[in-house]
Amino acid sequence: MENPVVIFGAGNIGRLALDIFNSNDVLVYGFLDENTKLHGTEISETVVLGDPNDDGYLKIIGNKTEAFVAFETKMLKEKTVKMLHDRRKTMPVNAIHARAIVSEDAEIGHGILIGPGAIVNQGVKLGNHSVVHSGAILDVKSSVEEYVEIGPGAIINSDVILQNGSFIGAGATIVSGIKIGKNARVGAGSLVIEDVKDKTTVFGNPAKSID
Repeated sequence: MENPVVIFGAGNIGRLALDIFNSNDVLVYGFLDENTKLHGTEISETVVLGDPNDDGYLKIIGNKTEAFVAFETKMLKEKTVKMLHDRRKTMPVNAIHARAIVSEDAEIGHGILIGPGAIVNQGVKLGNHSVVHSGAILDVKSSVEEYVEIGPGAIINSDVILQNGSFIGAGATIVSGIKIGKNARVGAGSLVIEDVKDKTTVFGNPAKSID
């Protein structure tokens, strides 16, 4: 990537994105965040410039500057992606750490973050605006839809389906062939051996609903 990047969101995922772009020698122009208390502050010498809706900053996106959306809630992420499409006719770029392993045969969407040590194996489908944290493993032919977050060290075995907006906690294991429903949540360290319904939270070994 030749162009510098503006990161939308100065929270934890924004910090991860900064580290990832630095690992690839990509210049980060600055952060944009709705929290006015952060404006003018620095994260590793990179300035939080101002508000994401400020036309003064938005006008540089899409010409010689790229965007990456790092907000941590699905709603704000979706809102920002739509705004970038509508106002700047652009899609967020990917943030893939130099020490991540991604198969050439994996299908990777837009606006994705893949942390250091993560492995994305052959035949994986990884949907737009998803996050794969450090050390997570996506095994052969697993399918990840949009706006999914996979925690550090989680293991997604072969032929697993993670549907739109689902969340997999750190260190969780999803056994082969399981489907995790839309906006479902899997607690950290859980072992999932049966399908999880939409909007359901499961936890434990084996994982059971706690709703």
